[in-house]
Order: sequence, then C-alpha cells, then structure tokens
Amino acid sequence: MVDHMKYQHNITSEIINNIPVIYIEGDLTSDADGDAKNVYSEVKEQYSPHKVIINFENTKYINSSGIATLIHIIQDVNERGGIIAFVGLTEHLKKVMNIVGISDFVQMYNSNNDAVKTV
Repeated sequence: MVDHMKYQHNITSEIINNIPVIYIEGDLTSDADGDAKNVYSEVKEQYSPHKVIINFENTKYINSSGIATLIHIIQDVNERGGIIAFVGLTEHLKKVMNIVGISDFVQMYNSNNDAVKTV
C-alpha cells in the first residue's frame, strides 16, 4: 500500500478590491512548488497585478524549497515594480522569513483587510 503524501497542500487565489490574494494551505514544500508557481502565473496572466498578497493563515510548514518558491515570486513582483505582502504568518514563520532575509522585501500584515487597506 502506498503511503499518502507526507506533505499536503492546497493553493488557491481570489481577488479582494482588485488585489490578488494567494492562499497557501498546509505545507509549502517541493510538492507544492509547481502548484504555487502555477497559481501565481495564472494570477499574473489574468490581472498583471502591481500588488500581490500571499496569505499564510493556514500554512503549517515551509521548507527550503518553499522559501525558494517565495523568493521566485517576490523577485518577479519586484522586477515589475510591484508590492508583495504576506498575511497571517505565525511567529515561527516570521522568524524564518527574518532569518532568510525575505522580510526585507515584503510587507507583513495580520489580516487580508489590513493588507488591502495599506498596500
């Protein structure tokens, strides 16, 4: 019997006040890499957004592959002169973002409402 995926994820998006919000639920690992990039690409193609919010309220775990995916998205948004905001990071994930330096390139908020009002 095959063991079900060790890491599980669900990556979706919606638009709030003309700003795309990407939701990362579960684990952001190499298993989620393709889905995360695909959802971001779809958002980018459909909306050409200047602002992007990534919501981590239901994210349980991020490994180095997940960090690399986030860096890819951040670089793409920054190259187009855009703004990226992270929402709902746990204290642990905030520390991780600080350690790897991502927090220097994104704005962090507690909720989608806070981010939408400010970005």
